[in-house]
Amino acid sequence: MKLFWTLFGIDCLVFIVVLYFFMIGLGDGTVSSFNIAIWLPMVAIPAAILLGGLRLNAIGRRMTAKGLLALLALPGLLLGGWMLLLIILFETHPGAYH
Repeated sequence: MKLFWTLFGIDCLVFIVVLYFFMIGLGDGTVSSFNIAIWLPMVAIPAAILLGGLRLNAIGRRMTAKGLLALLALPGLLLGGWMLLLIILFETHPGAYH
């Protein structure tokens, strides 16, 4: 059960990041009617994964729910770890500010 909620929490963080960039794009005009067809699946798919995972867990399909949530959580962890590594390496490099 802990694995389910861990994956769900990671998926929520990924969804919040995607939603943040979507809302910022709406505010500054970079998300428009021209590219909304690209943005809507990027926002809808993580939301569907979150809701699907909750629904599968509620009906007792716990392994399937974990598998569904892992589809978004694993790439999110890998990308988040890569970004953290880049930030750490950039901040600790002696000539980073030149």
